Amino acid sequence: MNYKISKNKIIIFGKEDFNPQHILECGQIFCYYKDGDDFVVESLDKKAKIKETNLGYEILTSDTGYFVEFFDLKTDYSLIKKRLLQFEIMRNPIEFGKGIRILKNDAFEVLISFIISANNNIKRIQKSLFAIKKHFNSNSFPKLEQLLTLTEKDFYGFGLGYRSSQMVKALKQLKGENLQSWSDLPTDEIRKKLISLSGVGPKVADCVLLFGFSRKDVFPVDTWIYKMYNMFYPKLENREKIRENLLKIFGEDSGYAQQYLFYYQRSFLKK
Repeated sequence: MNYKISKNKIIIFGKEDFNPQHILECGQIFCYYKDGDDFVVESLDKKAKIKETNLGYEILTSDTGYFVEFFDLKTDYSLIKKRLLQFEIMRNPIEFGKGIRILKNDAFEVLISFIISANNNIKRIQKSLFAIKKHFNSNSFPKLEQLLTLTEKDFYGFGLGYRSSQMVKALKQLKGENLQSWSDLPTDEIRKKLISLSGVGPKVADCVLLFGFSRKDVFPVDTWIYKMYNMFYPKLENREKIRENLLKIFGEDSGYAQQYLFYYQRSFLKK
């Protein structure tokens, strides 16, 4: 990735390996919105506006160091795409979503967001998350201690529906836990810890591992990936078996493959 840091600005040169629409609309983050032709993204207490230029993009932010890491700008995605293109199934998805980059977001923020995401749609997820932020009169993502002050009725008011009781229980389970310390554990151990939490199933756990813990040896299987798998491979009903098979096929690039396939399947093929 060819980029440089200026004062309160990250300048991206080229559009082959960075596209904010691809990055933000591929299902890995919900705290973002459009401002005219620009995208605004929020993470923890940080904010950035992404503007398209003739040469590429500009990321306008007072936290340039944070967003260099957040957008994974030090990773060469052209090499990742080259490896994945050996699989015929990846050709159209990579062409369609070539500007995808997997974000390095905060694990707690990702966990809360994806508990809300279960059997939900993006607009409702976004509405709930921004309502929670507004409740605390802040653009910052709330900390565990703040969320623990909320009741099931509060979460219903934020639009969580049946997930409200799950959220209250999950937050109590997280009390005293340090998610950052989980980063030292093997992927399978983190996955078990996540699945033990209320409202967290295999798919949500894999999403948290991929987007919150930067583990690429996972392959979240939702409805779109399930449909994709059964279009191209011998039919299977068991999603855990589908996950295992896809991990064997894509190995260390599984997380990357999942994002290209998911974005293509949901955004293009459904039309």
